[in-house]
Amino acid sequence: MKKPALAAIPRDIVAATDYERHARGHLDDNAWEYLSGGAADELTLRDNREAFDRQRLAGRVLGDVRGGHTRLSLFGREFAHPVLLAPIAYQQLFHEQGELATIMAADAMQAGLVLSTLASTRLEELPRMTQGHFWFQLYFQATRDDTLALLRRAEAAGCTAIVVTVDAPVAGVRNREQRAGFALPAGVAAVNINAPMATSAAGPSLVFDQLMAAVPGWDDIAWLAQATALPVIVKGILHPDDALRALASGAAGIAVSNHGGRVLDTLPATLDALPAIAAAVAGRAPVFLDGGVRRGSDVFKAIALGATAVMVGRPYIHALATAGALGVAHLLRTLREELEIVMAVSGCATLADISPQHLFTPPR
Repeated sequence: MKKPALAAIPRDIVAATDYERHARGHLDDNAWEYLSGGAADELTLRDNREAFDRQRLAGRVLGDVRGGHTRLSLFGREFAHPVLLAPIAYQQLFHEQGELATIMAADAMQAGLVLSTLASTRLEELPRMTQGHFWFQLYFQATRDDTLALLRRAEAAGCTAIVVTVDAPVAGVRNREQRAGFALPAGVAAVNINAPMATSAAGPSLVFDQLMAAVPGWDDIAWLAQATALPVIVKGILHPDDALRALASGAAGIAVSNHGGRVLDTLPATLDALPAIAAAVAGRAPVFLDGGVRRGSDVFKAIALGATAVMVGRPYIHALATAGALGVAHLLRTLREELEIVMAVSGCATLADISPQHLFTPPR
């Protein structure tokens, strides 16, 4: 399944992308293709990254940044920086400690972490040392009773927000996984759920009459928001109208995401979709950007275009596979330090100072 993690971080790892080439040597083809692949021709997967490369900084100078910091408050809790760890399934596929290593790293770096419904570690095993930075990503289960039971377990484990993913009612066409013959190895499973996701046996179409017959709708979002006192973030939004619908259904936050390009190919890059959604939300709720972040400058660009904070996914799994909890913590520190440098050089003492004026718009 994987080779043992290194005891220390290799000296040539100085950026998030350095972890990717090291991680490849620690993972077999099965795990690597599951982690790295996207849907179909992987155009959206690539565009998530390339959107950041297309966006340039304006180069504002001589700002007074004395006393600057990267702190922010989300739902009444303080975070040291705006980089959260996105929900990723089956983390024991990449490191023997799996989600426990990730949550330890997040706690050490005062970072937010979103635990996947498909985690390979039981909710009850999570250490209660997260200082309120542990959120739970929820997939609706076969029935509302099953969903409610999972929600109550997450609440009892100490999570402080619910992130409901809405952009993957069916799995994407992941050709890279298919070619590799991906399968979960023995000992790795989604241990927090006992029943399959909602399906129906009626009808001739596997997609329309079975897989999609019992998936949640907007009324289920409203039900979920009423079922918990925790803030509910709706993840998987790419259209302003859907962002408004989520808010009307009781969402307390919006996560702009295309599932890392893993479900539907040729969707827009999340950075390109962000400004219109941020404008529609108009400050009524936090807006999170998920997809393509590899540098502190990417975090800066996302905030300039309307994000409150960002979520990173594959990069922290690369770090986990390479060096366990130490690697994840080092990745978070690297991104935070890069963000601080970009802010300082751009004249921004706080996250609130970052604006579209700090981005370069080519003349027409």
